[in-house]
Amino acid sequence: MGEISATDVVTSACDALIAGLDSPALRMLAACTRAEADYDVHGLLPPALDELGLLLRPAGSLAGQEAAARALAARTLAGELTPRELPFRIHQRFGHELPLAGQLANLDDEYDILEYGDRTLAQVDADVLAEALRITQQTSRSDGATDSEHQDRTGGGRFDVRGVEVGSGPG
Repeated sequence: MGEISATDVVTSACDALIAGLDSPALRMLAACTRAEADYDVHGLLPPALDELGLLLRPAGSLAGQEAAARALAARTLAGELTPRELPFRIHQRFGHELPLAGQLANLDDEYDILEYGDRTLAQVDADVLAEALRITQQTSRSDGATDSEHQDRTGGGRFDVRGVEVGSGPG
């Protein structure tokens, strides 16, 4: 999504090594200089994540977009983004097209009409933070798919890790 620079990725690789994670590709990524980072990170990041058993979701895929939305929501909850910045960035990148973050796009619209409505800035901020929390708590399934990916494959319903539709059961 372009939210962090290549040098930030290298710094994160260094932090991961310091924290005790290790793999050959992670070491190569951490060894990049600032001058090399812009050229080398795109080639080194996928194997480093793979060696660590982490999934790299393609940026244009639904899973990649959902991961980006979750990352922005987490940054908001951590205080790195203001409540106003989160829906603005979501709306700017995804419009109203990303189901996971659709309510945030709606809240961006709410900010735009605050002076004409009966809601306060504090109320909309609180709604954004609640939505950010909901988004960060919606996790990927144990098979590595997001809830949306599983819905796409199965035709719609939400399923638990055993493949049983949530809300289904004896009539």
